[in-house]
Amino acid sequence: MPEIAIRKLAIVVETIFHEGGPAPATPLRRGAALAVIANPFAGRYVADIQGFMDDLKPFGLSLAKQLLEALGGDPKAIEGYGKGAIVGAAGELEHGALWHVPGGYAMREILGDAKAIVASTKKVGGPGTRLDIPVTHINASYVRSHFDAFEVGLTDAPKADEMLLALVMTTGARIHARVGGLKASEIKGEDGLR
Repeated sequence: MPEIAIRKLAIVVETIFHEGGPAPATPLRRGAALAVIANPFAGRYVADIQGFMDDLKPFGLSLAKQLLEALGGDPKAIEGYGKGAIVGAAGELEHGALWHVPGGYAMREILGDAKAIVASTKKVGGPGTRLDIPVTHINASYVRSHFDAFEVGLTDAPKADEMLLALVMTTGARIHARVGGLKASEIKGEDGLR
């Protein structure tokens, strides 16, 4: 399979001090790591694309480590995650699906014992396209307080023959989460759902 040709990387970190109501004791930190890479399948249909997932695995691990470092470097501080891809117009949605394994397993590996599936989304779009990446708790997808989204995108990406790959991590629940459901303190950790 082809080498990964990276055009640019970006890491964005938000620190949320207030959402109305009382300020939290600890601010919420949310971050995204974005990579713009050449799409080796742009402009043509290729039946067997799965091998590129193996090529992306070390890259996914590197990107996850960079994001974790930007959020303070402590895997135990991360409570939520998600991933996504924007495929340029000369590609197809399935090319974005190649990020599922390398992006998801990379975050689960560096976070240690994360049990929940990594929420994901993808779309085809041109430069400046925005993508709302869903976020869920790292150990139980049904923890309602951690249902969130992080919008990503870059002004000049993806070009038609590129893909923008993204990882998202958060350090906690939405500030003032209070709509019930399974709490993080109630996680059983049996199946990644509850």
